[in-house]
Amino acid sequence: MGKGKLAKFAENETFSNFFQPVYEEVATHGFPLKGVWHKEFFKNANPIVLELGCGKGEYTVGLGDKYPEKNFIGVDIKGARIWRGLKRTNEKKLNNVAFLRTKISNINLFFGPNEVNEIWITFPDPQPKKENKRLTCQRFLDNYKNILAPNGIIHLKTDDTMLYEYTLNEVINEGKHRLLLHSDDLYKEGNPHLEAMEIQTFYEQMWLDMGKKIKYIRFQLNSE
Repeated sequence: MGKGKLAKFAENETFSNFFQPVYEEVATHGFPLKGVWHKEFFKNANPIVLELGCGKGEYTVGLGDKYPEKNFIGVDIKGARIWRGLKRTNEKKLNNVAFLRTKISNINLFFGPNEVNEIWITFPDPQPKKENKRLTCQRFLDNYKNILAPNGIIHLKTDDTMLYEYTLNEVINEGKHRLLLHSDDLYKEGNPHLEAMEIQTFYEQMWLDMGKKIKYIRFQLNSE
C-alpha cells in the first residue's frame, strides 16, 4: 500500500465526522449512533440523506453545502476516496455532513427504522454480470426499506443504459414500486431546477464531454 494512502487513512481518523467501525464489534455490540444520529451526532431533527458509494463525496459535500436544512452522510468502503470529501467538508466547515466507511450491504447495522429520508446512488458500478451486486437490485432495496422513513425517496443517477433499464423495468415496474420521475437523457429533458442536475461529479462531467447521456430515476419503495 502506498504511503499516500496510509497518510490519508491516518488523517481520516482525525476528523470528528468520520466513522470507521470494525464489523465484528458492530455485529456483536451494535453501532452506538444507530437510531440516534439526529440526537447524538447532528444535534437536530433535520432529514438524513445518504449517498451510497459516495467515492470522493462530491455529491455528499455539494448537497450538504447547498441544503443546510438537511443532514448528509456519504457511505463508501474506500477510505482514500472518502478522504477528499472529508477535507472539503472541513474546509467548508459543514456541520451537516458525515462519512461512514463500510460495505453498503451492511447498511442496516448503522441506521435504525425510519431514520433515513432519502438515498442517493450516484454512478455506481453497474455490475453487468452480477445482478445481486447492483445497488438497485431487490436484495439491496430490502435493506434500504428497513431504514427509510415512510415515503422515503431513492435517487439513481447513472451513465449506464443497462442499469437504468434494469432498474426501471425489472426492479421498479415488476416490484410495483412508485416511480416518481425518470429520464434517459437528463440534461436534454430535465427541469432546470431539478436537484439531480445541480451537482456534477468529476466523472459525470467527463462523460458529458464525451457525449454520453446521463440517466436519472427517482422512486419510492412499495410499502407492502
